[in-house]
Amino acid sequence: MVTTPHRPSSRTRGPARAGGSSSVAPPPLLRRIWAWIEGSAASSTSYFLVLGCTLALTVIGLVMVLSSSSVENIGTRAGSYDLFIKQGIFACGGIALMFIVSRFRPHQLKALAWPALGLAIILLLLVFTPLGKEVGGNRNWIEIGGQTAQPSEAAKLALCLWSAAVLERKARLVGKLQHSLVPVVFPGGAVVVALILLGRDLGTSLVIMLILAVALFLAGTRLTYFAIAGGVAVVGVVILALASGNRNTRILAWLGQNCDAPSDPCYQSDHGMYALASGGWWGVGLGQSRQKWSYIPEAENDFIFTILGEELGLLGALLVLALFAGLAVGMFRVARRADSLFVRICTGTIMAWIIGQAFVNIAMVTGLLPVIGIPLPFISYGGSALTLVLLAMGVVLSFAREERRAILARTGQPPAPTPADPTAKPTGATS
Repeated sequence: MVTTPHRPSSRTRGPARAGGSSSVAPPPLLRRIWAWIEGSAASSTSYFLVLGCTLALTVIGLVMVLSSSSVENIGTRAGSYDLFIKQGIFACGGIALMFIVSRFRPHQLKALAWPALGLAIILLLLVFTPLGKEVGGNRNWIEIGGQTAQPSEAAKLALCLWSAAVLERKARLVGKLQHSLVPVVFPGGAVVVALILLGRDLGTSLVIMLILAVALFLAGTRLTYFAIAGGVAVVGVVILALASGNRNTRILAWLGQNCDAPSDPCYQSDHGMYALASGGWWGVGLGQSRQKWSYIPEAENDFIFTILGEELGLLGALLVLALFAGLAVGMFRVARRADSLFVRICTGTIMAWIIGQAFVNIAMVTGLLPVIGIPLPFISYGGSALTLVLLAMGVVLSFAREERRAILARTGQPPAPTPADPTAKPTGATS
């Protein structure tokens, strides 16, 4: 294991004052913010920041799924609350699993890396069996007993764990090209990306490639290799986009094609923009969206952020952005303050996955990027996606607990259980 020297001054003290004089002006605001992000002495800050933002985003997601899906299910046998109830069940199960996983130690999670990747590949292969199901032109689902799941979501978390475990063992060798590529890119990442592309899901493939790129960057791969790989990736994505009639049509629609009929390719995007524009500062009111009345197809999925902006306004949209920013800060703190390379890489890749996917989704529904079918983490409807994202947050919380243990050990204090720990002992007991 490769470790980095501990810098006690950045973790146990606030920003130093020049010369120790009380007359010296305080540092600028941005410098103070960075000092808090990088080196706050509060041992539980990262844990509660990640936990709080995760729970808040999950609750907002449940509310928006209820609001955006209920009108389309009025009069159906399932009832108006069908999708909300299903999402609520997955949310409760995912939160329970999140707290269970948060009790794991890093070495236990590392031991699960190879089995997790193997299971993810098996699930991806099942997509091409009779269990596979095609949705929206993409064959990336499996259906068992009437229940559907998306194996590519499991592949994201599996690759985060697996790439971190492999690159930690090869830390001193990643400067060489062959050790940067094998086995993280070839065959590991390449197999996963190929299976997802065979299902015609370019959006998820881009997220997987982002995870691999961040893992290699955090491991210390040379920037020259990134420049070459980036050029090859851009060419490959362009070829894949132009080779598909559906993707080509979406790109043309994004470039300015006029759409009037519901069958037009930019109809969904245009009405998403109408929803955001009509929300104003305060929104039209929770549950009062007009665009969700079948103007935006399946509004509870990829375009749920537009319904949120219409009903809760600019302030509601900014609240969601602030929660994602807080989540990013919490994960950055965990990665920055970790002594283990495995923890740094795994946390960094999970951060790239969730924050990167949120950025692409919001850019997509606001017209900054073409529509590529990427859901908004925590908010969009989807049981398997929500469960796996909450599991990933459990992994980060596990690392945050480890950070807290390390800080308390350095200060000579016993590591008491966190308040969220269901097995917490009375005050004064040691763990």
